[in-house]
Amino acid sequence: MTAQLVLREQLADGARMSRYALRNVRLNSAVTNWSAMDAAGFFLADLTVEHGRILATTPARSEPTETSDNGLFSIDAGGRVALPTFVDCHTHLDKGHILPRTPAANGTFDGALAATRADRTANWSAGDVFKRMDFALRSAFHHGTSAIRTHIDSQPPQDAISWPVFTELRQHWHGRIDLQASCLFPIDMARDDAFLDGMARRVAAGGGTLGAVAYPAPDIDHLLDRMFAAAARTGLDLDFHADETSDPTANALRRIAEAKLRASFAGKVLVGHCCSLAVQDQAIVDATLDTVATASLAVVALPTCNLYLQDRRNDATPRWRGVTLLHEMKKRGIPVALASDNTRDPFHSYGDLDMLDTFRLGTRVLHLDHPSGDWIRAVTTTPAEVMGIGAKGGIAEGQPADFILYEGRSWSEVLSRAESNRIVIRNGTPISTLLPSYAELDGLEGLTLG
Repeated sequence: MTAQLVLREQLADGARMSRYALRNVRLNSAVTNWSAMDAAGFFLADLTVEHGRILATTPARSEPTETSDNGLFSIDAGGRVALPTFVDCHTHLDKGHILPRTPAANGTFDGALAATRADRTANWSAGDVFKRMDFALRSAFHHGTSAIRTHIDSQPPQDAISWPVFTELRQHWHGRIDLQASCLFPIDMARDDAFLDGMARRVAAGGGTLGAVAYPAPDIDHLLDRMFAAAARTGLDLDFHADETSDPTANALRRIAEAKLRASFAGKVLVGHCCSLAVQDQAIVDATLDTVATASLAVVALPTCNLYLQDRRNDATPRWRGVTLLHEMKKRGIPVALASDNTRDPFHSYGDLDMLDTFRLGTRVLHLDHPSGDWIRAVTTTPAEVMGIGAKGGIAEGQPADFILYEGRSWSEVLSRAESNRIVIRNGTPISTLLPSYAELDGLEGLTLG
């Protein structure tokens, strides 16, 4: 039996006793209330877990890894890193795993739009959407995600199919994954009063956020004003797709910030992608980001999908990374996050809702290292705050004992391997799930082996 399996068994034993101490675990100051640390932000600590919650976090002390005199079951983590469970604030669960039945997908944005539209029209029944979304959620839970926001394609008649499915899944997954949904439709549909008001009511009833794809429509400012007004009337936050292009004239991010300021909107606003910033002149970038900071927008980068789609050159090598300017945003105090985005669909052919994979790729592509700083917040505490679930994404006394214990003892070790042996702890107990088999999706509304 490997050391990691032994550790898992010990944690399960401790959970059955309802109280245990996890000794010599390496925590990170960015996601805990701790100040003493090494250059990478780590410190050795002892966690005491009682009845599924973190009772105490204390400096590590030398102690035998046996049951102590006072009856506290003691487990030696051997300096392994423990991080909070992940918060994934931008996904598309309703699109996930349709790639095998979209053979026309060619890795381009336009091709993805057309292939997804055709598949949605032909196949997205309630049963199809439920099974694919549940498959994705089981994968995310296994990998250590505890909260997800998904966009829901909401052009009629799909809204009447997918939103009830989401509501059912949210209840089904209650207590394991906190689920939020954001409607998604082309922003020009906001011209229609009946559609916009009805969609806002549907989203409000589902506890979601109002969202749209903000692309360069002739009346984009007017449409954004309508979106902000609808959100204010119904008490909703907003979530936009913006500037997912290499066109340097794309400036929806700035226009969203200006619209929020015009509306004096008090809710939260998250904007995803914002790729065009990376190809704009510096003066334009500075003006845009200053406005975004003033408007208190949050931005989420999607490195897996944006690397896959952006600057695809028909058998030629791409010349830019496709991702947005997170360092420049963060220096201005703009909250920034990373998220999974699409998985195994025409917008991104790969992925498994594994946020460690997303963070590992983001670290390499966006240079979130040397120093690593507090970038781990981009997949934990920051998206939790954006989603209004601030208790998630951290490790703190009094909170549920939800964390992930890795084999690695440093950032280099954690981010160099897939960490498939990671131990996901929920309410103090290691989960024992298996990844769902792709064979479960065989034959689903024409789905075939891809």
